[in-house]
Amino acid sequence: MTGPDAAPTTADTPAGPAAAAGTTAEVTEVDGAAPYTVLRSRREFRGRVMAVRVDDVVMPGGGTAVRELVEHDRAVAVVALEVPAPSGDPGEDGTGAPSTQDPAVVLIEQYRHPLRRKLWELPAGLMDVDREAPLAAARRELAEETGLAAADWHTLVDMVPSPGFCDEVIRVYLARGLTEVGRSEMLDEEADLRIVKVPLSQALAAVADGRIVNASAVVGLLAAAAALRDPGSLRPAEAPWGAGAGPALHGPLSAGAADTPPAAPPAPIAAPELGTVAGN
Repeated sequence: MTGPDAAPTTADTPAGPAAAAGTTAEVTEVDGAAPYTVLRSRREFRGRVMAVRVDDVVMPGGGTAVRELVEHDRAVAVVALEVPAPSGDPGEDGTGAPSTQDPAVVLIEQYRHPLRRKLWELPAGLMDVDREAPLAAARRELAEETGLAAADWHTLVDMVPSPGFCDEVIRVYLARGLTEVGRSEMLDEEADLRIVKVPLSQALAAVADGRIVNASAVVGLLAAAAALRDPGSLRPAEAPWGAGAGPALHGPLSAGAADTPPAAPPAPIAAPELGTVAGN
Protein backbone atom coordinates (compact mmCIF):
# COMPACT_ATOMS: atom_id res chain seq x y z
CA MET A 1 0.00 0.00 0.00
CA THR A 2 1.32 3.43 -0.90
CA GLY A 3 0.20 6.98 -0.34
CA PRO A 4 -0.55 8.97 2.81
CA ASP A 5 -2.47 6.11 4.46
CA ALA A 6 0.30 3.53 4.07
CA ALA A 7 1.68 2.07 7.29
CA PRO A 8 5.35 2.93 7.92
CA THR A 9 7.92 0.24 7.27
CA THR A 10 11.25 -0.43 8.94
CA ALA A 11 13.01 1.32 6.09
CA ASP A 12 10.99 4.53 6.13
CA THR A 13 10.20 4.89 9.83
CA PRO A 14 12.55 7.16 11.82
CA ALA A 15 14.06 5.52 14.89
CA GLY A 16 15.89 6.65 17.99
CA PRO A 17 16.51 10.26 19.03
CA ALA A 18 16.29 11.46 15.41
CA ALA A 19 12.69 10.27 15.03
CA ALA A 20 10.37 13.15 14.21
CA ALA A 21 7.81 14.12 16.81
CA GLY A 22 4.39 12.77 15.96
CA THR A 23 5.67 9.96 13.73
CA THR A 24 2.95 7.33 13.41
CA ALA A 25 3.84 3.67 13.79
CA GLU A 26 2.23 0.48 14.98
CA VAL A 27 2.97 -0.94 18.43
CA THR A 28 5.19 -3.96 17.92
CA GLU A 29 4.24 -7.34 19.33
CA VAL A 30 6.94 -7.20 22.00
CA ASP A 31 9.14 -4.54 23.53
CA GLY A 32 12.47 -4.26 21.78
CA ALA A 33 15.24 -6.27 23.43
CA ALA A 34 18.33 -4.06 23.24
CA PRO A 35 20.65 -4.60 26.21
CA TYR A 36 23.44 -2.06 26.50
CA THR A 37 26.95 -3.07 27.47
CA VAL A 38 27.62 -2.79 31.21
CA LEU A 39 31.27 -1.95 31.89
CA ARG A 40 31.06 -2.05 35.66
CA SER A 41 28.38 -2.89 38.20
CA ARG A 42 28.37 -2.61 42.00
CA ARG A 43 25.75 -2.85 44.71
CA GLU A 44 25.89 0.15 47.01
CA PHE A 45 23.16 -0.99 49.40
CA ARG A 46 21.39 -4.21 50.25
CA GLY A 47 18.28 -4.09 52.41
CA ARG A 48 15.50 -6.41 53.45
CA VAL A 49 13.24 -5.84 50.46
CA MET A 50 15.41 -4.01 47.94
CA ALA A 51 18.95 -3.28 46.84
CA VAL A 52 20.57 -0.32 45.08
CA ARG A 53 22.91 -1.01 42.17
CA VAL A 54 25.10 1.38 40.17
CA ASP A 55 26.01 0.47 36.58
CA ASP A 56 28.42 2.11 34.15
CA VAL A 57 26.63 1.69 30.82
CA VAL A 58 27.86 2.29 27.26
CA MET A 59 25.41 4.60 25.47
CA PRO A 60 24.50 4.36 21.76
CA GLY A 61 26.37 7.58 21.04
CA GLY A 62 29.60 6.08 22.36
CA GLY A 63 29.76 7.72 25.77
CA THR A 64 29.37 6.09 29.19
CA ALA A 65 26.57 6.88 31.62
CA VAL A 66 26.18 6.05 35.30
CA ARG A 67 22.80 4.52 36.06
CA GLU A 68 21.53 4.13 39.65
CA LEU A 69 18.76 1.57 39.98
CA VAL A 70 16.70 -0.28 42.56
CA GLU A 71 16.53 -4.08 42.42
CA HIS A 72 13.14 -5.30 43.60
CA ASP A 73 11.22 -8.56 43.58
CA ARG A 74 8.20 -9.04 41.40
CA ALA A 75 4.73 -8.42 42.77
CA VAL A 76 1.12 -9.31 42.07
CA ALA A 77 -2.14 -7.41 42.47
CA VAL A 78 -5.75 -8.53 42.20
CA VAL A 79 -8.85 -6.81 40.86
CA ALA A 80 -11.40 -8.90 42.77
CA LEU A 81 -14.88 -8.37 41.35
CA GLU A 82 -18.20 -9.40 42.83
CA VAL A 83 -20.31 -9.67 39.69
CA PRO A 84 -24.11 -9.26 39.89
CA ALA A 85 -26.09 -12.41 39.10
CA PRO A 86 -27.01 -12.72 35.40
CA SER A 87 -30.57 -13.10 34.14
CA GLY A 88 -32.00 -16.51 35.02
CA ASP A 89 -29.84 -16.86 38.12
CA PRO A 90 -31.90 -16.26 41.28
CA GLY A 91 -29.18 -14.05 42.70
CA GLU A 92 -29.41 -12.39 46.08
CA ASP A 93 -32.98 -11.15 45.67
CA GLY A 94 -34.27 -14.47 44.33
CA THR A 95 -36.17 -12.83 41.44
CA GLY A 96 -33.93 -13.86 38.56
CA ALA A 97 -34.30 -10.37 37.09
CA PRO A 98 -31.34 -8.93 35.17
CA SER A 99 -29.09 -6.87 37.41
CA THR A 100 -28.44 -3.24 36.57
CA GLN A 101 -25.78 -2.86 39.27
CA ASP A 102 -22.08 -2.39 38.72
CA PRO A 103 -19.72 -5.16 39.67
CA ALA A 104 -18.34 -4.44 43.13
CA VAL A 105 -14.56 -4.25 43.41
CA VAL A 106 -12.62 -5.06 46.58
CA LEU A 107 -10.31 -2.25 47.70
CA ILE A 108 -8.08 -1.90 50.73
CA GLU A 109 -6.96 1.24 52.52
CA GLN A 110 -3.38 0.90 53.72
CA TYR A 111 -0.75 3.20 55.23
CA ARG A 112 2.27 3.92 53.01
CA HIS A 113 5.11 5.42 55.01
CA PRO A 114 7.10 6.98 52.11
CA LEU A 115 4.05 9.17 51.41
CA ARG A 116 3.00 9.46 55.10
CA ARG A 117 -0.60 8.74 54.12
CA LYS A 118 -3.10 5.97 53.54
CA LEU A 119 -3.84 4.89 49.98
CA TRP A 120 -6.69 3.03 48.35
CA GLU A 121 -5.18 -0.02 46.70
CA LEU A 122 -5.88 -3.47 45.31
CA PRO A 123 -5.09 -6.58 47.35
CA ALA A 124 -1.44 -7.09 46.42
CA GLY A 125 1.98 -8.18 47.59
CA LEU A 126 5.46 -9.36 46.78
CA MET A 127 6.32 -12.71 45.26
CA ASP A 128 8.48 -13.35 48.30
CA VAL A 129 7.92 -17.08 48.77
CA ASP A 130 10.62 -19.26 47.20
CA ARG A 131 9.57 -20.73 43.82
CA GLU A 132 6.00 -19.51 44.23
CA ALA A 133 4.16 -19.09 40.93
CA PRO A 134 2.54 -15.69 40.24
CA LEU A 135 -1.01 -17.07 40.37
CA ALA A 136 -0.29 -18.84 43.67
CA ALA A 137 1.07 -15.58 45.07
CA ALA A 138 -2.06 -13.74 43.95
CA ARG A 139 -4.34 -16.33 45.57
CA ARG A 140 -2.30 -16.12 48.78
CA GLU A 141 -2.37 -12.32 48.94
CA LEU A 142 -6.10 -12.17 48.24
CA ALA A 143 -6.79 -14.60 51.08
CA GLU A 144 -4.31 -13.01 53.52
CA GLU A 145 -5.46 -9.44 53.02
CA THR A 146 -9.20 -9.85 52.41
CA GLY A 147 -10.17 -13.35 53.55
CA LEU A 148 -11.48 -14.11 50.05
CA ALA A 149 -10.89 -16.83 47.47
CA ALA A 150 -11.83 -16.68 43.79
CA ALA A 151 -12.90 -19.42 41.39
CA ASP A 152 -12.25 -17.58 38.11
CA TRP A 153 -8.86 -16.01 37.35
CA HIS A 154 -7.47 -14.18 34.32
CA THR A 155 -4.39 -12.08 33.64
CA LEU A 156 -5.26 -8.42 33.15
CA VAL A 157 -1.92 -6.67 32.62
CA ASP A 158 1.81 -6.88 33.29
CA MET A 159 3.29 -3.53 34.25
CA VAL A 160 6.61 -1.93 35.14
CA PRO A 161 5.66 0.96 37.46
CA SER A 162 8.99 2.81 37.55
CA PRO A 163 11.29 1.54 34.76
CA GLY A 164 13.46 4.64 34.89
CA PHE A 165 15.09 3.50 38.13
CA CYS A 166 13.55 0.19 39.27
CA ASP A 167 13.30 -3.33 37.79
CA GLU A 168 10.07 -4.24 39.61
CA VAL A 169 7.39 -5.95 37.52
CA ILE A 170 3.77 -6.34 38.66
CA ARG A 171 1.19 -8.75 37.27
CA VAL A 172 -2.41 -7.68 37.81
CA TYR A 173 -5.11 -10.36 37.83
CA LEU A 174 -8.87 -10.26 37.43
CA ALA A 175 -10.54 -12.54 40.00
CA ARG A 176 -14.24 -13.42 40.04
CA GLY A 177 -16.45 -15.96 41.75
CA LEU A 178 -15.55 -14.73 45.23
CA THR A 179 -16.13 -16.70 48.42
CA GLU A 180 -15.13 -15.98 52.01
CA VAL A 181 -12.40 -18.16 53.51
CA GLY A 182 -11.46 -16.15 56.61
CA ARG A 183 -8.54 -13.84 57.24
CA SER A 184 -5.62 -14.29 59.61
CA GLU A 185 -4.68 -11.61 62.13
CA MET A 186 -2.90 -8.66 60.54
CA LEU A 187 0.12 -7.13 62.29
CA ASP A 188 2.16 -3.93 62.27
CA GLU A 189 0.99 -1.33 59.72
CA GLU A 190 -1.51 -3.83 58.32
CA ALA A 191 -3.33 -4.03 61.65
CA ASP A 192 -5.58 -1.11 60.65
CA LEU A 193 -5.95 -2.19 57.03
CA ARG A 194 -9.51 -1.43 55.91
CA ILE A 195 -11.38 -3.55 53.35
CA VAL A 196 -14.32 -2.22 51.34
CA LYS A 197 -16.41 -3.22 48.35
CA VAL A 198 -17.42 -0.36 46.06
CA PRO A 199 -19.13 -0.24 42.66
CA LEU A 200 -16.55 -0.40 39.89
CA SER A 201 -17.92 2.81 38.39
CA GLN A 202 -17.21 4.64 41.65
CA ALA A 203 -13.67 3.26 41.77
CA LEU A 204 -13.09 4.43 38.20
CA ALA A 205 -14.40 7.88 39.13
CA ALA A 206 -11.94 7.92 42.05
CA VAL A 207 -9.12 7.14 39.60
CA ALA A 208 -10.21 9.99 37.34
CA ASP A 209 -10.42 12.59 40.11
CA GLY A 210 -7.19 11.58 41.86
CA ARG A 211 -8.54 9.84 44.95
CA ILE A 212 -6.97 6.56 43.83
CA VAL A 213 -3.31 7.07 42.85
CA ASN A 214 -1.63 3.72 43.55
CA ALA A 215 -0.13 2.61 40.22
CA SER A 216 -1.31 -1.00 40.19
CA ALA A 217 -4.79 0.08 41.31
CA VAL A 218 -5.07 2.72 38.59
CA VAL A 219 -3.87 0.35 35.87
CA GLY A 220 -5.82 -2.63 37.17
CA LEU A 221 -9.14 -0.82 37.50
CA LEU A 222 -8.90 0.71 34.03
CA ALA A 223 -7.87 -2.64 32.55
CA ALA A 224 -10.75 -4.41 34.29
CA ALA A 225 -13.25 -1.94 32.87
CA ALA A 226 -11.84 -2.50 29.39
CA ALA A 227 -11.89 -6.27 29.84
CA LEU A 228 -15.54 -6.26 30.87
CA ARG A 229 -16.35 -4.46 27.62
CA ASP A 230 -14.24 -6.95 25.63
CA PRO A 231 -13.98 -10.28 27.52
CA GLY A 232 -12.07 -11.83 24.62
CA SER A 233 -9.09 -9.61 25.43
CA LEU A 234 -8.41 -11.41 28.71
CA ARG A 235 -5.33 -13.62 28.90
CA PRO A 236 -5.28 -16.94 30.75
CA ALA A 237 -4.25 -16.81 34.40
CA GLU A 238 -1.10 -18.80 33.60
CA ALA A 239 -0.14 -16.65 30.59
CA PRO A 240 3.59 -16.00 30.08
CA TRP A 241 4.91 -12.72 31.42
CA GLY A 242 4.98 -9.81 29.01
CA ALA A 243 8.12 -9.24 26.97
CA GLY A 244 9.42 -6.53 29.29
CA ALA A 245 8.93 -8.55 32.45
CA GLY A 246 12.50 -9.74 32.87
CA PRO A 247 13.71 -13.17 34.04
CA ALA A 248 11.22 -15.81 35.09
CA LEU A 249 12.79 -16.44 38.49
CA HIS A 250 14.99 -14.32 40.68
CA GLY A 251 18.44 -15.74 41.27
CA PRO A 252 20.47 -15.44 44.46
CA LEU A 253 21.89 -12.09 45.42
CA SER A 254 25.67 -12.25 45.20
CA ALA A 255 27.59 -12.08 48.47
CA GLY A 256 29.46 -8.91 47.57
CA ALA A 257 29.31 -5.97 45.21
CA ALA A 258 30.90 -6.65 41.84
CA ASP A 259 33.45 -4.14 40.58
CA THR A 260 34.27 -6.04 37.38
CA PRO A 261 32.19 -6.06 34.19
CA PRO A 262 29.52 -8.76 34.62
CA ALA A 263 28.65 -11.22 31.87
CA ALA A 264 25.02 -10.26 32.50
CA PRO A 265 23.27 -7.77 34.79
CA PRO A 266 23.44 -8.86 38.44
CA ALA A 267 20.64 -11.17 39.55
CA PRO A 268 17.73 -9.53 41.38
CA ILE A 269 17.20 -10.15 45.08
CA ALA A 270 16.52 -13.78 45.92
CA ALA A 271 13.00 -14.37 47.18
CA PRO A 272 14.03 -16.29 50.35
CA GLU A 273 16.04 -13.29 51.56
CA LEU A 274 13.02 -11.00 51.58
CA GLY A 275 10.66 -10.45 54.46
CA THR A 276 6.94 -10.59 53.84
CA VAL A 277 5.68 -7.19 52.76
CA ALA A 278 2.06 -7.44 51.67
CA GLY A 279 0.25 -4.82 49.68
CA ASN A 280 3.20 -3.72 47.57
